[in-house]
Amino acid sequence: MKQLNVTFKALMDPTRRKIIELLKQKDMTAGEIAEHFQMKKPSISHHLNILKQAYMIQDEKKGQYVFYSLNTTVFQELLYWITHFTDDDSNKGDKGEEKE
Repeated sequence: MKQLNVTFKALMDPTRRKIIELLKQKDMTAGEIAEHFQMKKPSISHHLNILKQAYMIQDEKKGQYVFYSLNTTVFQELLYWITHFTDDDSNKGDKGEEKE
């Protein structure tokens, strides 16, 4: 459950959500990501670190560059957690009682 809290905290920020959208399209360097924002590179690095701590992205050094990519496993786990509420409880009322 603690990991879900970290994940939701990472998703709360619109900049981080935009970074995720960018990385959905292709793997990118921090510099390429920064081109899409009007903020300094240290701020982008801060957002990337939060996403890494939430295991939502991963980095890989290729030559002199570090490329960031999505870790889709976290999104699959998040989706599983969310759909868990609609699968088993869809026939229950507000107090957990069966609907008629």
